[in-house]
Amino acid sequence: MALCQETVIMKIVILGTAWPYRGGIADFNNRLAKEFIKEGNEVKIYTFTLQYPSFLFPGKTQYSPDPQPQGLDIVRRLNSVNPFNWIKVGRQIRSERPDLLIVPFWMPFMGPSTGFVSRMARKCGARRVAILHNLIPHEHKPGDRILSRYFIKSVDGFVALSESVRDDINLFDTKKPRTFSPHPLYDHFGELATREESLKHLGLDPAYRYILFFGLIRDYKGLDLLLRAYADSRLRDLNVRLLVAGEFYGSSDKYFELEKELGLQSLVVWKNEFVPSDEVRYCFGAADIIAQPYKTATQSGVSQIAYHFGKPMLVTNVGGLAEIVPDGKAGYVVEPDPARIADGLVDFFANSRQEQFAKGILDEKSKYSWSKMTQAILQCKNG
Repeated sequence: MALCQETVIMKIVILGTAWPYRGGIADFNNRLAKEFIKEGNEVKIYTFTLQYPSFLFPGKTQYSPDPQPQGLDIVRRLNSVNPFNWIKVGRQIRSERPDLLIVPFWMPFMGPSTGFVSRMARKCGARRVAILHNLIPHEHKPGDRILSRYFIKSVDGFVALSESVRDDINLFDTKKPRTFSPHPLYDHFGELATREESLKHLGLDPAYRYILFFGLIRDYKGLDLLLRAYADSRLRDLNVRLLVAGEFYGSSDKYFELEKELGLQSLVVWKNEFVPSDEVRYCFGAADIIAQPYKTATQSGVSQIAYHFGKPMLVTNVGGLAEIVPDGKAGYVVEPDPARIADGLVDFFANSRQEQFAKGILDEKSKYSWSKMTQAILQCKNG
């Protein structure tokens, strides 16, 4: 189907997390809004007054340390656990009569609140398009499918960020329009800092090369696999260090115990805290390769930060990661096994593959523009 080109200004509402909340989904919504505004549309983001109850949130804080994004109309209205609030928000959005309601979906917990509001928006004629970051959770809980099904029934169509998520839609719906459009570049972190500048800023020894594990640390992201791979003696001989930059979601004990068990003390550099936006350029500037040793996945915003900064990646062959990082062109795709991960990393450093991958990364990153995402959403809106 040819992509439809909108020639009139649309009124668009995005219903989901945004600043002042932190994290990849909030960043995605902020950036998507800017792209639609750039294309001449009127955009408003309805975000949360309460996103997660504190006892359900495993991190230190839900809030971003970054300043408010310029040029965005963000209003805090939605309480994720208060049905009376959902009625109020639904009525308010309905009174604004948007042409398009965009509802990102990333976890079943959000299904009741956003699904209810989406149902109310139908009464004003708004087309409702879901952006599916994930549909089947990495960490399953009772009732997940019931909540996801409730949400799926509330929208008119779907844009999936990976082919595996698009396939998952069939578990809940086989008729509504859907399309796959890969996660665009996270290009809002500024210019890449130089290696010298980055190492100095982070206090890292320039005598070593660095593998970067970046982002929130959760079990499914496989940091334990990477630690076991990093214990390979061949990486010691190559003067390679592992940099872990991200906040633990859950207990950190098992990782530090594994580090001790493997004899990696003083070899792993831990920056175990949430990385603000203005620090990201230094983490990636210090890195030679980005490791994503996930045990399960759909897609990952970390890959799109790596593409933005022109950094090669090692990803595991799970979910949609291999769709984004072609093996041997922009990095490595390996099985989620410590030995295979170690083999890829050793090959990269022993054979100086960084320059070889540079052209492939440049070719690939051109696929991930935000304008392609807005086109996909409009295609889905128009059926």
